[in-house]
Amino acid sequence: MFAAAFTMDPVRFPDVYGPEARARVVARAETVEDPAGPGGVWSAERLAADPDALRDIEVLFTGWGGPVLDAAALARMPRLALVLYGAGSVRRIVTEEFWATGIPLVTAAHANALPVAEFTVAQIVYALKDGWRHVLAARAARAPVRVGRAPGAYGATVGVLSLGATGRLVCERLRDYDVRVVAHDPYAAPPPGVAAVGLEELFATADVVTVHTPLTEETRGLVGRSLIAAMKPGATLVNTARGAVLDQPALLDVLAERPDLFAVLDVTDPEPPPPGSPLFTLPNVVVTPHLAGSQALERRRLGDLVVGEFERWTLGEPLLRALDRRTYERMA
Repeated sequence: MFAAAFTMDPVRFPDVYGPEARARVVARAETVEDPAGPGGVWSAERLAADPDALRDIEVLFTGWGGPVLDAAALARMPRLALVLYGAGSVRRIVTEEFWATGIPLVTAAHANALPVAEFTVAQIVYALKDGWRHVLAARAARAPVRVGRAPGAYGATVGVLSLGATGRLVCERLRDYDVRVVAHDPYAAPPPGVAAVGLEELFATADVVTVHTPLTEETRGLVGRSLIAAMKPGATLVNTARGAVLDQPALLDVLAERPDLFAVLDVTDPEPPPPGSPLFTLPNVVVTPHLAGSQALERRRLGDLVVGEFERWTLGEPLLRALDRRTYERMA
């Protein structure tokens, strides 16, 4: 049997790696457990206190709060042969030293994309009905308010910015609606039924634009004043990617100048916004606290995905969700 260990934030651990997932691991591996950790999980603090605890492990199950895989951490796990990350972006934990080892790294980013896509589609449909605008206007007036003619979810145009895992899932789920879907991604072709358009056309023609662009140096501030100002009358901008992909000061300026536009932001820059931010006072923006991703038991999908990959690995089968360097560099 293989030697394995769980190491991550102990509070989130039971959400990600539930009893069934842990039982599947134990069936194929001897787990090196922290006797003082809930469920045997090693916290960062416990590992710091016992740096040789994982010297014999071959498989590392980790997630939010897991160790950074730098040279020192790798030296303490000389037999490490597989890393399974039960969360989304691995940028916090991966280093140049790790890539040099050639150790396979599996991420559950694809599983985390599913709740983001579900949340996004819900916001798109709600936006096409002007749902948030009616709620906020009625609350401000303390009376029923009719704020105008919503485009509705028949024949409307939805623009998807970037076609990573989440963007493609959004396109897939929008097939159930009578909407036209257009997309822009310089690195990926759109799925069947989705029209590829330029970035400017996406913003100028869509009734709802939904942003799924990873944050890199290239994409920081990608959605700036000119794109936002060019949005069609009554359009809505939805962002569930990263706050800094939008030029937030420019967004606030355009929203103040154009009350016909609306923004639904699950991510901001900074995050959370400071008290008194116009994001909380403008009548045409609503902010949710970065909740589109996996919440509570939704996180079990993440653990299930990486445990499934572990089972494939033990059988000598190819990994389906291993992350290569090129893909990593384009991820959030």
